[in-house]
Amino acid sequence: MTDNPAEVVESPRSPRRSRRRWRRMGIVFTIMALLFGVPWWTLLASGAAWPAPAVATGTLLFAAAFAALPALMAFGHGRRHLDWAAALGDALLGAAWVLFVWSVLGQLLRLALLVAGVDDPARSRLVAGAVVAVVAILLVWGHFEAMRVPRVKEVDVAVDGLGRGLDGLRVAVITDTHYGPIDRARWSAAVVARVNDLSADVVCHVGDIADGTVDVREAQASPLASARATLARVYVTGNHEYFSEAQGWLDYMESIGWTALHNRHLVIDRGGDRLVIAGVDDATAEASGLRGHGADLDAALAGADPGLPVLLLAHQPKQVVHAVRAGVALQISGHTHGGQIWPFNFLVRLEQPVVHGLSRHGERTRLYTSRGTGFWGPPFRVFAPSEISLLTLRHA
Repeated sequence: MTDNPAEVVESPRSPRRSRRRWRRMGIVFTIMALLFGVPWWTLLASGAAWPAPAVATGTLLFAAAFAALPALMAFGHGRRHLDWAAALGDALLGAAWVLFVWSVLGQLLRLALLVAGVDDPARSRLVAGAVVAVVAILLVWGHFEAMRVPRVKEVDVAVDGLGRGLDGLRVAVITDTHYGPIDRARWSAAVVARVNDLSADVVCHVGDIADGTVDVREAQASPLASARATLARVYVTGNHEYFSEAQGWLDYMESIGWTALHNRHLVIDRGGDRLVIAGVDDATAEASGLRGHGADLDAALAGADPGLPVLLLAHQPKQVVHAVRAGVALQISGHTHGGQIWPFNFLVRLEQPVVHGLSRHGERTRLYTSRGTGFWGPPFRVFAPSEISLLTLRHA
């Protein structure tokens, strides 16, 4: 007998499960064929009439990359968790995405050259050269943007109900640090140093702290212990914590002096006025099956004075629908990375109400969505710079 009806209906070898697996594999194969096939055609087979040895060599390189990507991803992000494989696989994925995008856009140049009367093979060779040059520049620049210490983005936010004693409260926001297969311990220390230079009243980490467990990523996360704030240091989980060890990260942040807002709140006081700072688990927490986890704004605000303004930390912008219903004055989120590698921001927008910046929702709720402080996966940021956000709260 079993408590899971699905196990009765579908065994691991059931035809239905097998069909789903083959369907998923077919989708992945199709995506990869496009990801590598379009650049191959643009650079090698579209009419450029390169010498046969050049075409053969280029084709072998594309074939090797096509075969290497799933293998590296399996070794890096599968059960073995080999950091070197994850780093190489992520970099290859990012490079393939940028090359695909600009190979597609290169067809606009092809059309313009056709209209201008430029014939093949010169036309196709000009397109191939332009695509390679643009991609090389974007990957070098994008890697620099991903690895540098983020610039500080300062934003004034009018908060409904904020008392005059709290006018000018400075909230420093870091999020999506994604400590992972590339060792960024020095980067982490530099980020904390820049945050400390801001002399903020409140410092927030809004989730996706790392990809991996505390034991594996502690060396990169440990500089967070030295982050300074005059009133509070607060943290909530993101979706990536639920891929590894969410409770472990909550416990770790508490152990280094941060307040983990695991569906709870605290109240800060300045100049005789008070502000509720609440936090909820990520939107994926309940589906993770981890006992006691799941975004619960009612629990987070339980016992709070309903007359006080609320600043809510929630990792995903789409959680703002609950904030609006609860009359939250300001929600701070991350998760989107601003798209990270253009034009991925358009795909992010299909799932989230906002990709980055300050927005208003409902009659009184404002949402600030950070582009993120680090990066996930491919070590590139293209037209989506990272940031340390400094929000100055203003009496509305």
